[in-house]
Amino acid sequence: MTSLILTSSQTIIVLLLLALVLFGAKRLPDSARSLGRSMRIFKSEMKALEGDDKKEEEEPKA
Repeated sequence: MTSLILTSSQTIIVLLLLALVLFGAKRLPDSARSLGRSMRIFKSEMKALEGDDKKEEEEPKA
């Protein structure tokens, strides 16, 4: 009986092939670059929000 669950390496290969078919070889690097930039911006915003929360906790309330 064959397993319906793919191993992690098979899953990655299938996802990469699917992305290549959907976006094409020319647009794929640009898409990956913009995704990386978006993730960096998101992470920096999350750190800024956490920093704001810590500052509010440290300030004495009158």
